[in-house]
Amino acid sequence: MLTENTSLNAFIDALPKVELHVHLVGSASVPTVLELARRHPGGPVPTGERELRDFYVFRDFPHFAEVYEAVSSLVRTPEDVATLVLGVARDLAAQNVRYVDLTVTPYTHQRAGMPMPEITEALDLAVRRARELHGIRVAYIFDIPGEFGAEGARGTLRHALDHPPEALIGFGIGGIEQMRAPHRDAFRDAFRAARAAGLRSLPHAGEMTGPETIWEALDGLGAERIGHGTNCLADPRLVAHLRETRIPLEVCPTSNVCTGQVASLGDHPLPRMLEEGLFVTLNSDDPPMFGTTLTGEYRAVARTFGIGPQGLADLARNGVAASSLDEAGRAEVLAEIDALVSPTPEGATGSPDPR
Repeated sequence: MLTENTSLNAFIDALPKVELHVHLVGSASVPTVLELARRHPGGPVPTGERELRDFYVFRDFPHFAEVYEAVSSLVRTPEDVATLVLGVARDLAAQNVRYVDLTVTPYTHQRAGMPMPEITEALDLAVRRARELHGIRVAYIFDIPGEFGAEGARGTLRHALDHPPEALIGFGIGGIEQMRAPHRDAFRDAFRAARAAGLRSLPHAGEMTGPETIWEALDGLGAERIGHGTNCLADPRLVAHLRETRIPLEVCPTSNVCTGQVASLGDHPLPRMLEEGLFVTLNSDDPPMFGTTLTGEYRAVARTFGIGPQGLADLARNGVAASSLDEAGRAEVLAEIDALVSPTPEGATGSPDPR
């Protein structure tokens, strides 16, 4: 039970959490990236820690995408893939994260020469080891790299249908949103097939473009959850629709600052999204690249926007409700949250099941 003497930081540390929006390559710690860069020298990724941290200062989102692709090029073997999964599992478990929807972009690994069955074997092994070693449940979202257009959509879908990991639960799309329009039909076809196979539609949308991309994610891709979605506020009709349908929005504040989508954390639309009654979850996106953690995101919004323990617990509950955990898994994490704080009053954010 929370007492008046419990510090907010200690509360956040102890708060059971889930992570719904974090990328496999983007979650690689600085030491891991340095190890890969030294293993595969001669590329664009620096092999010194100071230089790598400078490498992670982004001019804008296209520059971030270039850096991300450069780091992705270092992942060349199935062993590298498994190492990354176990690394993020270890780091999240240390933050009291109980479950993670981990976004994997398998097409980039295919392009590096890894056969699909070997990638899948590495992902399956890592899920089992993450549970054994760190007590965290890992599920996967296969993500189309939008910059690769129809080819990327077909390659990602083929892997999802022909060689799916046991823990694959979702299908997504990321990358530079402005480059999607010419390939709209290919993306729609891929999502239609993925959904028919039982995968959840979990695309990024409305991070660097306006409400039209979110509408396309909802109407064209059948989105059940929206990655980012921060620009929804420009369209009152969209806000009303999101509020009514309880579509969860995976908000990643520090990411939006680092990629230049908002000028500063204080300018982030999170408070207004909460005021509008939107279903918001809190996430870290690519934490080492942005100098953050999931715990750091909770601390940042608490400090910047004055969100107290009850509001932070509601954000954590939202994450559980929006996750792909089974009913028993949800109940287990929610019970842990309730044991830390007094029960949320009836009608508080996060009680409905958005699925």
